[in-house]
Formats: sequence, structure tokens, C-alpha cells
Amino acid sequence: MLYGKTGRGLRYAVKRSGSAVAYCALSIKCGTRDEAGYNSGIAHFTEHTIFKGTAKKSASVINGYLDRLGGELNAYTTKEEIVLHATVLREDLPKAANLLFELATSATFPENEINIEKGVVTDEINSYKDSPSEDIYDKFEEMLFEGHPLSSPILGTAASVKKIRRSELLDFTSRKFVPERMAFSIVADIDEKKMEKFVSSLASRWFPGDDGTCTDSAGEGTDGYAPASAPEYRKPDPVIFDKTVNKKNHQVNCVTGHLAPSLYEEKERIATIIMCNILGGPANNSILNYKLREKNGWVYWVECNYTQYSDCGIVAVCLGCDKDNLDKCTKAIGKEIRKLQSELLSPSRLAAAKKQFLGQMAISSDNGETQCLAMGKSLLAYGQVMSDESTREKIEAVSAEDIREAARNVFDENHLCRLVFL
Repeated sequence: MLYGKTGRGLRYAVKRSGSAVAYCALSIKCGTRDEAGYNSGIAHFTEHTIFKGTAKKSASVINGYLDRLGGELNAYTTKEEIVLHATVLREDLPKAANLLFELATSATFPENEINIEKGVVTDEINSYKDSPSEDIYDKFEEMLFEGHPLSSPILGTAASVKKIRRSELLDFTSRKFVPERMAFSIVADIDEKKMEKFVSSLASRWFPGDDGTCTDSAGEGTDGYAPASAPEYRKPDPVIFDKTVNKKNHQVNCVTGHLAPSLYEEKERIATIIMCNILGGPANNSILNYKLREKNGWVYWVECNYTQYSDCGIVAVCLGCDKDNLDKCTKAIGKEIRKLQSELLSPSRLAAAKKQFLGQMAISSDNGETQCLAMGKSLLAYGQVMSDESTREKIEAVSAEDIREAARNVFDENHLCRLVFL
């Protein structure tokens, strides 16, 4: 792998694969939390409307540009980034990459397309009302981050989306879609040095004044993460609540959790990831999956999520169950959390937990698209990409005491928040 940045600050990472399929992604440090001064939801609305036309291509041309090659073009928005990404055959990588940069630098946001897309996004917002498991998590974040930029819903509101204007979209992208806030990543079966030269040519073409000179280039085996720059965000003030909302649903949905380590608290962050995986990870043998679902059949689903941001994170235990089972689930979850807080994992159980997590990571990263997107996120957060070897070393360094401490900090009863949809 090679990574670095160009003269104007565009960060990049390129990695050779053994596949005929190529992946590329343009990640922009510009998410929901960066909407101050704009209508709520503008980042997500930008992601939707950026495909509706550029200075040289109409919406219909853009929609079919990669489709005709058998490729795919997509995008998504988070609280901290907008990501444009494409999947194509190796020989079509230049077309895909240039299209991503064209969309990011010369979108025109036609008025008629804006009006159409407002209806689409409003329908998307309203559809969440039919999905309590998704709606409750968004509401939990809004309450937990009250008064903080992270509280804003990614989609915005029907009222705020209605107010978005073309001039606002143009201003938002001109201020936020700049090379120093961008990271470009490629995974393809092409020599890495050739890919690096290709990135240089892209930078020179799409960012006037960038000579395409690549600096800070490095290969595998680097020593850990270092922020690309000091985090510019402020940590949210703690909020505590226990609220029940009568939704008149058949299923009860419940979220319990609180603030957790940020992207930059490395040791605590990795211990928290492993702790959450043990407690309520995706595997059937995670504690809550086994105790609540497999053994007792009390829940339709249960999981422990850890969402990481630049200045903090959230750990949340989420579940859906019949109303009669909520108290039993709450007591069982509390009991298992207290065990993690009081008892050290045995050496064999700790080793098994680490191996399971490493296996999950390896299987996930075997997908080229997953690798490409992860590289972009890492570049935005840290300015570099961690090697597989370094990642393994940091996971192996986590102790049983680290995991117990993570459970104590995240699930401190004095700070826990809960939201229930009945």
C-alpha cells in the first residue's frame, strides 16, 4: 500500500488487489455536524443532488455513465463525511475516478432536479416512522447530543429540507468540497506506483494550482495512527435521560447507552470495540444474542453498537421484543454488564474473543469495496492507513483489565441513558 498527499492537500491511498474489479472512493470531511449556518440535512441533500448534473454532463448521462460499463456508482452521508464511490472493471478505473472528481468539483444542482429530490428525501424521512428500530436510534442520538452539532439528524427534517435552495448547495460545496478536506482511495490490480501517478494527474486536472506532487508517501508497516490535524470539534456535554414514548407498536424497541471513547483515544477505543463484540456483536455466541435470543427467545433482535466520532463515541445496546419481555431483558442485560464490570475474562476467553474479532475483520476486509471505504475513512481521521500487522498488534495488546475498564466506563450506572418506544 502507498499513501500520501498532493500539493493542495488531497490525501490518497492506493492498494493493489488480485481482482479484475477496481474500487475507488472520494471521501469528504463534511457531514451533518458541519451544517452550522445551513439548513439541517443539507449534507445528505447534497449527496442526493450531486448526481443531478455537472457543467458537462446531464443527470441522465451521469446515471448511465458507469452502468453501461457494468459498473456501479453510489454515495452515502454520515455525521462526519460524504462519500462518493464507484466499482468498475479494472480498465475502466480512470473513467470512474474522473467522474467522482467531476461530481465533487462541478455539480450544477439544476432547480428542477432539486424540487424532485426534495420529494424523494421527504419520503425517506417519513419512511423512518415505519421503522421504529431505526427511528429510535436517531432519536437517542438527538437526545444524547442535545445542544451539540452531532444531535442533528442526517436526513434533516421535512421542514428543513423544503427550505434548501440551489444557492445554498453551491455555497456549501464551494466551502466544504476542497482538496484539504478530501481523501481519495483506490483498490485495484494495478501497480501501486502507477496508481500514485494517476492520483497526481487527477489532482492536477481537477484542482487548479495543484501540481500533483505526492508527498508523505509510505508503505506497509507504519507505527500507528497520527491525526492528520488536531480534531476541530468540541466534546459534547454529558446528558442523562430515561424516557418512554408510546408509539402504539406491537414491538417494544429500547436503546440503552452513553458516550464512549473517540476515534483518537486509541487504547480505550480498541478495548471498547472488543468489549462490545463480546457483549452484543453480530455473532450468535455474543453474550446478549445467546442469553436473550438463542437461550430464552425473549427478543427479535439485540445488538451492542459502538459508533465512533472525532470527539466522542456512542455505545448503545439496542433491542426489539414483546412488551411482556422488556423487564426481563433489561434485568438480564444489567446482569451481564455487571459481570463484565466485575470479573476479568480468563486468558482463554480473552484469546478467543480476540481471535473472533480478528477473524471478523479479516473476512470483512477481504471485500475490495470495504477496504477502499475504510482506507478513505482512515485517511480523513488519521492522515494514514494502518497496516494489518499494526492493527493485529494493537488488538493483541488489549488486556482483560482494559476490557473490564471499558465496561465500567461506558456502562457507568450514574451516566446511562435509556429510550423506549412502546
